[in-house]
Amino acid sequence: MTLQGQKLAQKIADLALEKKAIDIKVLDLRDISDVTDFFVICHGESDVQNRAISNHIEFDLKKKDRVRSWHTEGYKVAQWILIDYVDVVVHIFSPDNRSYYGLEDLWGDAPTTTVIDKSELE
Repeated sequence: MTLQGQKLAQKIADLALEKKAIDIKVLDLRDISDVTDFFVICHGESDVQNRAISNHIEFDLKKKDRVRSWHTEGYKVAQWILIDYVDVVVHIFSPDNRSYYGLEDLWGDAPTTTVIDKSELE
């Protein structure tokens, strides 16, 4: 079974959460963009954490779901790592770059879901 679209975006968000990604958002771009269906946007507290988030997403999807990314950028510097799964594009930022580029504002018309750690609610 191949994960696509919304299921893939949710799985990626959950994987990012497992590595303690901060402020995880899933933007639904299906009605406003021909480039991709979803963005998953988050940030880490350091370059090391950003790489760990990226590694966890790519490794888990490849191993468990046989889903490979089409393209990855920014891994070496890790201030903005982009992982392209075609239907879903993942953006893992440093806090400063996330604020500077403001993708959530740029795509402000997109329906947005904030992913939270349910264990913190208890």
